[in-house]
Amino acid sequence: MTVPPGRRERKKAATRQKIADTALRLFLERGYDAVGIRDVAAEADVAVTTVFSHFASKEALVFEQDQDFEQRLTRAVTDRAPQEPLVPALRREILALVRHCTADSAAPIWHMIDASPALREYEESMRLRHAESLAAAIVAEPELSRSPTACRTLARFAVDAYSLARDAADPEAAVDEIFHMIEAAWAATSPAPNHPNSPGPSGS
Repeated sequence: MTVPPGRRERKKAATRQKIADTALRLFLERGYDAVGIRDVAAEADVAVTTVFSHFASKEALVFEQDQDFEQRLTRAVTDRAPQEPLVPALRREILALVRHCTADSAAPIWHMIDASPALREYEESMRLRHAESLAAAIVAEPELSRSPTACRTLARFAVDAYSLARDAADPEAAVDEIFHMIEAAWAATSPAPNHPNSPGPSGS
């Protein structure tokens, strides 16, 4: 029997979500260090190899939306409206991510992450990867006319804004404050025409 287009992918996505939901429930109930991959597989009624076919490591089970977050950041660049400035588009996406991760339901998860050196290290490496993907998307936009260094710096600032705002007493106000600084820094890298009478490096 021919499998209808998309059915296999939907089944894979459902299995992946079941594994992730099961793992998170066990981690929160028993503690992250007390639960192994075999425990997750048994509870989700799948083989250990199935768990690893969807998640490369135990840490990845906690950050199951990793790829989705990364894609949302890059799409903030590639899918923004024509002529829409870059920084406001990034601010909008970062704010949405901060709202998601500061919801009351997310608090126990972040407490667990903060208590685990392995999860903190994974989260840091994940943020660096997100920043590199975002930088590549910015570099690929020719109309922005910025150096690769400026693009990587903006990407790192944007991803760090998410992390800093998430931990702030008022996350949304923190996003506003941080992006005011980011916008000023990005504007400062805008190519400017050379004027014959402009001062040299010494300011003279």
